[in-house]
Amino acid sequence: MTPEQMRDASLLELFSLEAEAQTQVLNAGLLALERNPTQADQLEACMRAAHSLKGAARIVGVEAGVSVSHVMEDCLVSAQEGRLYLQPEHIDALLQGTDLLMRIATPGNTVTSADIEAYVALMNRLVEPSAPTARVAPPPFDVSQLLLAPEPVVPEAPAPVELAPLPEPAAEPARRPQRLTEGGERVLRVTAERLNSLLDLSSKSLVETQRLKPYLATMQRLKRMQNTSLRALDHLGDQLKVLTLTPEAEEALAEARRLLAESQHVLSEQTAQLDEFGWQTSQRAQLLYDTALACRMRPFADVLAGQERMVRDLGRSLGKQIRLEIEGEKTQVDRDVLEKLEAPLMHLLRNAVDHGIEPPEQRLRAGKPAEGEIRLRASHQAGLLVVELSDDGGGVDLERLRRSIVQRQLSTEATAAQLSEEELLTFLFLPGFSLRDTVTEVSGRGVGLDAVQHMVRLLRGSIVLEQVSGQGSRFHLEVPLTLSVVRSLVVEVGGEAYAFPLAHIERMRDLTPDDIVQVEGRQHFWHEGQHVGLVAASQLLQRPPGQNDDDTLKVVVIREREAVYGVAVERFIGERTLVVLPLDPRLGKVQDISAGALLDDGSPVLIVDVEDMLRSVDKLLNTGRLERIDRRNRHTAEVARKRILVVDDSLTVRELQRKLLLNRGYEVAVAVDGMDGWNALRAEHFDLLITDIDMPRMDGIELVTLLRRDNRLQSMPVMVVSYKDREEDRRRGLDAGADYYLAKASFHDDALLDAVVELIGGAQT
Repeated sequence: MTPEQMRDASLLELFSLEAEAQTQVLNAGLLALERNPTQADQLEACMRAAHSLKGAARIVGVEAGVSVSHVMEDCLVSAQEGRLYLQPEHIDALLQGTDLLMRIATPGNTVTSADIEAYVALMNRLVEPSAPTARVAPPPFDVSQLLLAPEPVVPEAPAPVELAPLPEPAAEPARRPQRLTEGGERVLRVTAERLNSLLDLSSKSLVETQRLKPYLATMQRLKRMQNTSLRALDHLGDQLKVLTLTPEAEEALAEARRLLAESQHVLSEQTAQLDEFGWQTSQRAQLLYDTALACRMRPFADVLAGQERMVRDLGRSLGKQIRLEIEGEKTQVDRDVLEKLEAPLMHLLRNAVDHGIEPPEQRLRAGKPAEGEIRLRASHQAGLLVVELSDDGGGVDLERLRRSIVQRQLSTEATAAQLSEEELLTFLFLPGFSLRDTVTEVSGRGVGLDAVQHMVRLLRGSIVLEQVSGQGSRFHLEVPLTLSVVRSLVVEVGGEAYAFPLAHIERMRDLTPDDIVQVEGRQHFWHEGQHVGLVAASQLLQRPPGQNDDDTLKVVVIREREAVYGVAVERFIGERTLVVLPLDPRLGKVQDISAGALLDDGSPVLIVDVEDMLRSVDKLLNTGRLERIDRRNRHTAEVARKRILVVDDSLTVRELQRKLLLNRGYEVAVAVDGMDGWNALRAEHFDLLITDIDMPRMDGIELVTLLRRDNRLQSMPVMVVSYKDREEDRRRGLDAGADYYLAKASFHDDALLDAVVELIGGAQT
């Protein structure tokens, strides 16, 4: 590439960057002028943006950009001077020109001369309807005027350049214009990889500074030992005064005192210096880390570029008048989160325009203004980014939604009639679900809200829909402020550290043995008015159970949408802010783990994938492999009682048998069907199984057959209690592996208890 080609490539890149910035100014200004066509500040901003683009296009030799920006500038100047009142058709044409300029400035896009001529002719007709189509290009212009004139304007004729009014011209060549922020700070372009590397190095330096603390503690301990040694030496000297020492011994004792005192002084100085160095280093490392982290943060406004324009254009195509109001534009968010939020927000905005806002005539009949309003608000709450998108439209027609659910065979009519509003709205997030009867360019395929929910979950966030019929709807999104840093609760499981993200933790609990109850073959505890299932973190994470002598059980209550479980851990280490270190891609998806991190002392910690962990819990429940957590106090000597599992789908029979056996001194657990019974048998130890035959999901014969095939359980005594009292029914149960068969129709209390005693003996071992 020749130097001239390199120069041209650089200029084209600069023109592309300037076009991107100036078209944003034009879009925002034109949308404001559409609401108030006489705003002088917006007219001035748009005119200057068009003028700057014209000058930039002329410098780089992009004649198409010169022609388009020139006619746009003429239109805006006429509006400034009062010769033209901007109508909707003018705004449409100017926005069209903005898009055309962006196409011209984007490499790879082809814009034909016919497109340019057609647009110039359109603008000329709008600005001067009576004048014939005239100019395609502006009059010739001296480029030097752009470089030397303080306030360039469109000249009527070429004129010589006057250098006198200018301050002392610099001898050095003109510098490239610098990009500045709103605060006047310079903006530099840095690759994402380099920024990520900087953040990684700063986090590691922060961790390394923490390693000075153990060394400082050791030196402090050594200092105390020297003090003790010096006192002991002084005491020894006092004891030796009663003896007659040789001059050599007295001199050696004095020398030992002197050396010990000198070493103590040196150690004190070095300890103080190390303490000061450690403090300064940790402060600078923390500042470096905070600064590097701040470089990743961007204002929420960055994700809104073009969204207001999209809402306006889509609304006009649907015959609706819509205004987008934005709050919290300067809210700082991680750039990675912003990139992943762009698509969900676009889906939600399109949904609000198409489904939410009604046509103007319908709004007027409902007593609303013809122009609809969509409000987008961003804020920080408890370490999360909260985005609320609301509209003042008609909301969701719940009866229509109910009928659609039944038509799609997602529920029966009777069940759909009993669904609450919250339950009905969850159907809108199902794949392929839509309230549109026909497919349009905007909606109807049923992929919008489903895709939004999926993308929000990938961000470890949540989304909730609320609505008031006839008044509008509101989407509530919560996502982490950053994906590189996560606030977590660090716990110990199997002697290793694991981190639960705070966003998924509902509460931390200390459970006593009496707090844990057995319900339907599973362990539960009472939490905020409901029974919450209890699982062991050691089983989920495949770690050996740790030794914990505490009288209480440490439990982390995790929630993912409607799923709530208590995860038992060995110890709470504490809350930490962790820098996320992605796992090696070669590992693939590690079960129940999302990423890694380093603690303050440099030790590794794995970050738990809560959503994946809940799926693992469901898998253990379905396969019957959920292990029991011993809820009994290890330090309490209890009389061992034999345990019996009663499996029956009849509540009456189940409770009758339970009370009879409890009164006789047995420990009893119950299950509502064969599947729950199988889960309980795999999770806990029982001395006897009492089961019915006819049950949903898994009957008694299947349950007994599975038990006899299991090497660990096959020796367990089994009693069948059934309404079926025919000989063939009895034979069928015994052939399956039952040890005793009792008919419900003929059994009485003593018969059941006598059979239990015959099979396993008395209640106590």
